[in-house]
Amino acid sequence: MKNDKKSIFGWCMYDWANSAYITTVGVALLPIYFAEGIVGKEGVPIFGATVSATALWGFMLGFAALLVFLFAPVLGAIADFSSAKKKFLIGFAYFGSLFATMLYFCRPGNVWIAVVLYICTQVCFVGGNVFYDAFLPHLASEDRLDSVSAKGFAYGYVGGSIQFGIALALVALHETIGIDRVMAVRIGMAMTGFWWAGWTLFTVKYLKEIKTEQELPEKYRNQPKISAYLSLGINRTIATAKKVGNFKHLTLFLIAYMIYNDGIHTVTSMGTIYGKEELGLSDTDLMVTLLLIQVVALVGALIFGLLANRIGARRSVMFSLVLWSGVVIYGYFIQTATQFFILGMIVGFVLGGTQALSRSFYGAMIPEKASAEFYGFYSVFSKFSAIWGPTTFGVIKQITGSARLAIISLMVFFILGLILLAFVNDEKAKAEKLAFDTELG
Repeated sequence: MKNDKKSIFGWCMYDWANSAYITTVGVALLPIYFAEGIVGKEGVPIFGATVSATALWGFMLGFAALLVFLFAPVLGAIADFSSAKKKFLIGFAYFGSLFATMLYFCRPGNVWIAVVLYICTQVCFVGGNVFYDAFLPHLASEDRLDSVSAKGFAYGYVGGSIQFGIALALVALHETIGIDRVMAVRIGMAMTGFWWAGWTLFTVKYLKEIKTEQELPEKYRNQPKISAYLSLGINRTIATAKKVGNFKHLTLFLIAYMIYNDGIHTVTSMGTIYGKEELGLSDTDLMVTLLLIQVVALVGALIFGLLANRIGARRSVMFSLVLWSGVVIYGYFIQTATQFFILGMIVGFVLGGTQALSRSFYGAMIPEKASAEFYGFYSVFSKFSAIWGPTTFGVIKQITGSARLAIISLMVFFILGLILLAFVNDEKAKAEKLAFDTELG
């Protein structure tokens, strides 16, 4: 039943639960600990070459994204057919929380343990979010998609901020507590696993999925059930991929999203390095800024949700892209920690709105019966887009020697995304979804 308050609460609480991992581990503690403690300045010998911590971290991110790229649409198709979105979501959540907790065992020098655990946790985090996102069209009526999506992100920013604040305090006060800094970091990372698992219990209890399991087509009935569902998932994914290109506005949005999300991903993923290397900021300055971004993003998600109710999700996202262009222009000129804090506040505000409304606008254009499958494609485009922005940043930095030129070059992604979004027709996009035939016959 749509607009059910308990189901929406249970759904939002999953964002509260898993945001602790991506905020504390994925963005803050582990990257620094991985570079300074686990790998160190000397790097890691791989196939006769010395690979730096930064390069290895990039390879880990890329490999995890590749795994999600391969399995997300197929599992989404299976989940849609068998009404198993909640089972997949909870499964990824608890395996992910287990791997996150096990990061406690990563001591300095344990490079490959850290690599394996991080990749496993990251795959579970992203994989779970495919099914989490897929619930949105089933939970909210069309007029409430934007506000419910924004509410989910808001819960995530609050939950992530609280847990990150606790971990940050643990690291900052480690001497007072009587433990060394490495132990404080290890405990802080392990805490995210317990947080993720514990708060997910609200999702288990309150999030409801309407069972509409379909009978397997005759050609799959003689196969073992697992093999049959896998074959069905692959075939449905291929069939849907062929159909997507026939619908102009959905395809146009996905291309626009892939481009502007690439710019957003690059700003958020390279911001810490930019502050460290270009501005010479301390770890404390960087960590406080990251916490500030989470807090402000809560406000941004809610305000942009209200804005979308007035002018629509597409126009609101277009407005956010104008602000993102301003972000990189301002980033080019900043010199001090105070200016970096201000930049963080602007990033947080616009980040929350862009993420929430992109998800809800996409949700309004896809067929409900194939929501997990189509959010699998959404995840694929998101992960595929994560390649080009950082690469562009790195190439320009390498050629020019200036990270400032690299950061301002990201304006191209926002401007091009803005232009493409201008050609997406909201009403035609929503009408096109009715023409989708998700049955393979």
